[in-house]
Parts: sequence; C-alpha cells; structure tokens
Amino acid sequence: MAKLSKKRRAAVAKVDADRLYPIEEAVALVKEVNCTKFDASVDVHVRLGIDPRKADQALRGTVSLPHGTGKSKKVLVMCTPDKEEEAKAAGADFVGLDDMVAKIQGGWTDVDVVIATPNVMAQVGKIGRILGPRGLMPNPKTGTVTPNVGAAVAEVKKGKISFRVDKFGIIHSSVGRVSFSPAQLKDNAMELLEMLLKMKPSSAKGIYMKSVTIASTMSPGIKVDTKSFVK
Repeated sequence: MAKLSKKRRAAVAKVDADRLYPIEEAVALVKEVNCTKFDASVDVHVRLGIDPRKADQALRGTVSLPHGTGKSKKVLVMCTPDKEEEAKAAGADFVGLDDMVAKIQGGWTDVDVVIATPNVMAQVGKIGRILGPRGLMPNPKTGTVTPNVGAAVAEVKKGKISFRVDKFGIIHSSVGRVSFSPAQLKDNAMELLEMLLKMKPSSAKGIYMKSVTIASTMSPGIKVDTKSFVK
C-alpha cells in the first residue's frame, strides 16, 4: 500500500468521510485540502439512479459553465473551404477536412473538441474508430455537428463542456480549477447539477441523484449533501 505524504495525510484529516457537506462548504473545503503545487482541476462525480444500458437513460449532453473551465481547449473544425474563415475567426485552433482526416489517420489526436458541419460527416466517419473511443466524435446531441461553426467554437472557448454517463451510471466532469473562488466553483457545479436534474429520464425509478462528490486532482473526495441544492 502506498504511503501517504504529510500533506496528503493533513488533507485527509480535514475531511469527514462520513459527513455530507452543504455544497457551499464543499467547494470551500476542496480548495483548502488541495495537495498539489499546480492549479489542479476540480471535478464533480455524480452517481445517478439510472440504467445506462437503456437507450432513454444513457444520458449525455452539454452545459455552458458560467466561469469556464479554467483550461483553454484545443478545437478542430472539419468543414468545407467556405466555412474555414468563420471557424478561424471564432478561434478554432485547427481547420480543414481531407488534410485533417489524413493527419488523424496517421495517429494525431492532440485536440480537445472536434466540430464538424453536417455535409462533411461522411468523411469524418472514416476516422470514427479513432475519434469515438477518445470522446472526440462530433455529435448533434452535443452541438458539435452544426452548420454554425463560428458559434459552436465560441461556446467551447467560453466554457461549454460535454458530459456522458459511464457504464456504472456516473457522470464525471471538471467544473473549474482550485484557483477559482468558492463562489465560482459553486456556480459552475450548480450549472451542471441543475442540468442533470432537468434531464432526469421519466423511466428512472427510485432515487435519481444518489451521490455527489467533489474533489481536486490528487486530493480527497468531499461528499455533497444533495438536499443543499435539490429543491
């Protein structure tokens, strides 16, 4: 068993593993127990009472965080030449089509989000086996297949994130960095949580939001009391 560092032991000691913290306290505490020397990511993990094997319960979607993620995302836009200037003007890091397909087929995937126009999806489909497992395949449900590439790029750059339930019924998502204020972290976390509440499948039975945990990179998780935000 790995030996905990002095810093890590001190952080763990500050968190009551049996307590459910109001969200205001949780976001303040996650900053206090951060163990890293870098600006760590703050992540929310939500265990939902759903069955992801059922099509109507395999939740996925997007949400725009009010204060962004604190990380600049690299965006690739795959489109025809008439849309390239629009994409570049909006801040796309990479723009192209056939050249980008060939580059990705060659093993390059140094990008965070891929946006495509509907009329090029046949070409994009050629690299679906590469993009899909990495969560990069453009999808209309996440707003990454759209003729309005400029608006889509701008939204991603401002803090739009996508989320998808895993096979265990858990949503994992970054909601900022430890350098954010508690108020900013709370705003971002609430934006995600409220979206998930709105997306509750009508076929889901029993407790929907079973548990919520917030944690920064390499720091202990803090359990959040869902009663502090579920009306």
